[in-house]
Amino acid sequence: MSDKVQRIRDPIHNLIEFGATSNSDQYQLEHVLWKVIKTRPFQRLRRVKQLGFSELVFPGATHTRFAHSIGVFHTARKLAAVINRSSGGVGFNPHKCRVAMAAAMVHDLGHGMFSHAFESVMKSLDLSETKHELVSQRMIRETEIAEILNDMSSSFAEEVAALIAVKPPRDLYDAIVASQFDADRLDYMQRDRMMTGVGSSGVDVEWLLQNLEIENVPIASDDEEGGSVTTFVVGPKAYHVAEGYVLALFHLYPNVYFHKATRGAEKVFEALILRVFKLVRDGHALKTGLPDNHPLLTFANEPRNLDRILDLDDTTLWGALPMLAEAMDAEICGRAKQLRDRGLLRCIDVWSMAAQELPPEKLEDRERRRAWLNKVNAACDEVGRRKAEMPDVLFDSYKRNPYERFRKADTVFNQIHIKQPGGVRDMAHLSAVVASAEPFRICRAYIKRDDTTTENMLRNIIRTFSGSAVR
Repeated sequence: MSDKVQRIRDPIHNLIEFGATSNSDQYQLEHVLWKVIKTRPFQRLRRVKQLGFSELVFPGATHTRFAHSIGVFHTARKLAAVINRSSGGVGFNPHKCRVAMAAAMVHDLGHGMFSHAFESVMKSLDLSETKHELVSQRMIRETEIAEILNDMSSSFAEEVAALIAVKPPRDLYDAIVASQFDADRLDYMQRDRMMTGVGSSGVDVEWLLQNLEIENVPIASDDEEGGSVTTFVVGPKAYHVAEGYVLALFHLYPNVYFHKATRGAEKVFEALILRVFKLVRDGHALKTGLPDNHPLLTFANEPRNLDRILDLDDTTLWGALPMLAEAMDAEICGRAKQLRDRGLLRCIDVWSMAAQELPPEKLEDRERRRAWLNKVNAACDEVGRRKAEMPDVLFDSYKRNPYERFRKADTVFNQIHIKQPGGVRDMAHLSAVVASAEPFRICRAYIKRDDTTTENMLRNIIRTFSGSAVR
C-alpha cells in the first residue's frame, strides 16, 4: 500500500486528506476508500449533479454527488472523532466507526440521473427495487467495490451495505450515517447553500461540531417503559447555533429544493421519461427518436440490470435532448424542447390560491390559525382528489415538518438534545421558535402558459369546496 497522502481541494472543507493519520486501522481505511473513489460506480457520481435541475434557477448549483460524497466522508470522520473524544475511549467501538465512515462515503452511489426526480419516475413505474438506497447496496455488494472494501475484513463490504438501509438508527454509530446530525446533511446544507448563492441558511457548523458531545438520554413515552439511549447532544454554548441549524435546514426547502421552477423542470423530466418507458414497453421505441442502443432505451428494457443503471447519469439526458426534440411522438418532442430551451410550464400555486379564497381571521390567535390552515389544506386535498379531471396538468404536492418531535424510542436520533444544568432537554421544549414552527406545504399545478381555462377550473374547485362558489 502506498504511503502517499492523497488530498482533495474542496470549497467547503478546504483540504480533505486520505492517509494522513498515525492510526494504522484508520490509515488502512482511508487508503481503501481512496481505491473506492477510483472505481466506475463512484466516478459516475461526477456526472450526477447534487441538486438536479436547480442550476436552471441557480447557475452556480453545478456541484456533484461526487464532491458531496467525499465531503460526507470528511464530516463522518469528524463525528467519529466527537464520539471518541466525548467517550474518552471508554466503550468506544473503532470498527463500527470505520463501517459508518465508509457507509457515509458510498451512501449516494445508487442515485439515478437527476437524483430524486428519477426516483419519482421509478416509483411511478412500480420499480421499487431501483430506490437509490437499494441500488447503493447492490453496487457495494456486486461491483469491484466489494473486493476493495473487504481488504478491511472479510465481511466489511456487507456491513457497509447493510448500514446504508438501516432506519431508524440502532445506535450512535448508525447516527453518523442517518440522524438529525448525520454527516450527509451537515455537508449538503453547507454545500448547497454556498453553490446556490443563497444568503440565508448559514450555520456555524464548526462551532456546532466543537460543542457536540455524547450522553445517555432518557427515553419514555405513554406506551413504553423508561430507558436511555446514547446519542449526540449539543453543549449549552451552542444552543442558539443548534436552533439556527434547525431553521436553516428547514428554509433550504422552500428557497432551494422546492423552488417552483426547479420542481417544474423535474415534473417535465418525469413526464418525459415516463412517456419514453411507455413507448418502449408498447413496442414503439422508434418514436422516441433515440437509437436502439441508447442507454435510456437499454435501461427501459432492463431496468433491474446493474450495468444499465450504471450507464445512466445526467449527461445521458442532456446528450439525448437533441434527438428527443426530433421524436415522432409529440409529447416527447414537446417535453424535450421544454427542458432544452428552459421553456418551462406556468406554475399555479394552489396553496396560495386557496389561502386567498379562504381569508383568515385573527391569525394571531393560534387556534384560529390552526383551523384556517386545516381549511386551506383541505381545499388543496380536494384539488388533489380531482386531478384526474385535468390530465394535461402536472401536479406537485409535498409537506415537511421543520422538526420531528419525540414519538417513541426509535425516533430519539431525530431529535436535537441540548445539555442543560438540570439534564438533557429536547430542542422543542426549549425553543419557542422551533416549537411553534409550522409545516411547510406545497400544492402546485403546472400548466401551459396560455391556459386560463385550467386556472379558472382550479379556482372554482377551491371556491366550491369552501362554500363560496359564484353562482
